[in-house]
Amino acid sequence: MIKAVILIGGPQKGTRFRPLSLDTPKPLFPVAGRPLIAHHIEACVQLKELKEILIIGFYPQTQMEGFVSDMQALYSSSNINIRYLQEFTSLGTAGGMYHFRDQIRAGNPRAFFVLNGDVCADFPLQELYTFHTERPSSALVTIMSTEATRQQSLHYGCLVFDRASGAVSHYVEKPSSYVSTFINCGVYVCSMDIFTKLAQIFHAKGEEYSCLSYNNGNGNGKEQGHIKWEQEVLTPLAGTDELFAMPVPNWWSQLKTAGSAIYANRHYLALYRRTHPERLANVGQKRGDGDGNLICSVYPDVYVHPSATVHPTAVLGPNVAIGPGVQIGPGVRIRESIVLEQAQIKDHTLILHSIVGRGCIIGAWTRVEGTPSDPDPNKPFAKMENPPLFNNEGKLNPSITILGCFVQIPAEKILLNSIVLPHKELSRSFKNEIIL
Repeated sequence: MIKAVILIGGPQKGTRFRPLSLDTPKPLFPVAGRPLIAHHIEACVQLKELKEILIIGFYPQTQMEGFVSDMQALYSSSNINIRYLQEFTSLGTAGGMYHFRDQIRAGNPRAFFVLNGDVCADFPLQELYTFHTERPSSALVTIMSTEATRQQSLHYGCLVFDRASGAVSHYVEKPSSYVSTFINCGVYVCSMDIFTKLAQIFHAKGEEYSCLSYNNGNGNGKEQGHIKWEQEVLTPLAGTDELFAMPVPNWWSQLKTAGSAIYANRHYLALYRRTHPERLANVGQKRGDGDGNLICSVYPDVYVHPSATVHPTAVLGPNVAIGPGVQIGPGVRIRESIVLEQAQIKDHTLILHSIVGRGCIIGAWTRVEGTPSDPDPNKPFAKMENPPLFNNEGKLNPSITILGCFVQIPAEKILLNSIVLPHKELSRSFKNEIIL
């Protein structure tokens, strides 16, 4: 028996994902028509020996219970238990695992997966588990690794490992200078003995906190149970023959900013072609009522929720996801975009490289357009850039256009490279602005 743990953080995280995370927790943001961590769960349930999935985070139980019960009902035939465990305070990437160690160890699993909730990937979990079981018995953690460019590797955890055995000799989280192009993907297999290491770190912190309180200090303001997985666990394990890495060629990305959601959307839709072709809209040019198997003209890949209403003269794709209850009028053109539930797109509107929030209403003959922020296609192993919102001159960096929930745009307006916060009613066109 094995288990899986999905780490989702809390509301104080994911600030770069705003305004999309203001009304929906980032782990539940729909990518390719499904909440982000539903893709993690879908990958986990493919594992034959898996019996339980534990989601650990600091979000209130009320925000997660609906999603968890939906997932439990969806996979009820698999006999897999799915639970959400809420931290009493933010405990860091490893503190939550140690706090809930009894729940993870219950049933005596042989090993457990750890997946960061903000990664998107074609998860090769079975291969990773097989690789881990073939390592020496001393192996505590196996990291899924991929390659990045030299410059981009500085933004991730970098590791140096033996290509034959997989043993990691050096691990640095976000180094200040070049270490390696192989980076940590935030997906791990852990042996149960890892809790011994976590206990040592926890008790060492306890002694440190005792000394600080004796000397009237207050430490770093964190709980004793706040443990950083990468810095306090992985870095010391490197070079001890207890940390291993498996490089994978599969697609992988992080969901840090709203722009990365459209990139992830494209890859998950492409993945559906192999795993769930029934989720994709039929592709082709709709020329009349005789094309009954086409909802409208579609360029691959497109996901349309069954409850959405799409006019036959609309044109969708490539890389479009349409959420529940969306209404799309005649002559609408949408590409490289995500439209969330209950949005209304009126006649002959154009939407490019944008995310349209829940319940938005966009008037007729309106143009909503952003700037794509995809990785450089000319650089091998290039990953998503996540630039800051503003450049050094204080101007808004060009990015996708984002509409928060319940935004209203009147007819015949243009919105370019802008971010609109929820519940705004625009009266004119905007370019390169944040509308507060």
